[in-house]
Amino acid sequence: MDKRKIILDCDPGHDDAVAIMMAAVHPSLDLRAVTVVAGNQTLEKTSINALNVCQALDIDVPVYAGCGRPMIREKMTAADIHGATGLDGPVFAPLTRKLEEKHAVQFLIDELMASDGDITVVTTGPMTNLGMAMRMEPKIIGKIKEVVFMGGAYTNGNVTPAAEFNIIADADAAYVVFTSGVKLTMCGLDITRKVLCYPQIVERMEKIGNRASKLFADLMGHFCKSQKEVFGWEGGPLHDPTTIAYLIDPSVLTVKHVHGEVDIRSTESYGRTNCDMFGYQKKEPNMYVAENVDAEKFWDIVESCLKMYS
Repeated sequence: MDKRKIILDCDPGHDDAVAIMMAAVHPSLDLRAVTVVAGNQTLEKTSINALNVCQALDIDVPVYAGCGRPMIREKMTAADIHGATGLDGPVFAPLTRKLEEKHAVQFLIDELMASDGDITVVTTGPMTNLGMAMRMEPKIIGKIKEVVFMGGAYTNGNVTPAAEFNIIADADAAYVVFTSGVKLTMCGLDITRKVLCYPQIVERMEKIGNRASKLFADLMGHFCKSQKEVFGWEGGPLHDPTTIAYLIDPSVLTVKHVHGEVDIRSTESYGRTNCDMFGYQKKEPNMYVAENVDAEKFWDIVESCLKMYS
């Protein structure tokens, strides 16, 4: 079986960290690089977090730092969920891994232009790096096999009633990606809220008994606590790994081909992903939107990935 080549563009973030863990180890995926953007925390912190996860699990992939602020709007972070470091909870050894010198946006351009059009870009943070790359070199659009992203919602947001964090944090970049014509698959809050990491899930993963399962448990200890404090949930929704689970086994999600847009004009609904799930507008579908998830299969995939570590 040919491995699917992917670049993971993220803003670690507890759920991003689990996505890195899964993408790096599964035999069906070829993780070419991790590119980092500001989002859950500042770029300096999200970059350190990506390096820490890779170092802790001996993940041998290059890490590139990208954009430290959105295209236009003011910067926002999610410290209430992810803590002061962006990855509160685990205690990491002194960091020796280094970032690559090249800017993440330039790496995306170079890697995609040199490809055979067989690279999938996975975004689990604001789309600033990818949007900037598309603006700097539009030719990469035809080189992207697919963009699979965690972001948005066709129902309710989690920052405002309308908007999800990854989209509202840089809605202009999301607008660039949504209107690019590239194949899009959206893993939004509509399905990620169905994969809550309840205490029994943490216990199940911890029983694996390796360094990956310990890191998972340490991550979820803080993540689930903050979700309970902010939203009142007993388990935190493991948003970002849904993208990787989908690439490993597409049957984990039920998707629908619809027309989707990002609202960058209004005030109250800025950052909303307007997904025409019922075809009211009679517009050409431009994206696949996940509308359901097989939660049991999802956790099986997560567990199988953690077991692959020594």
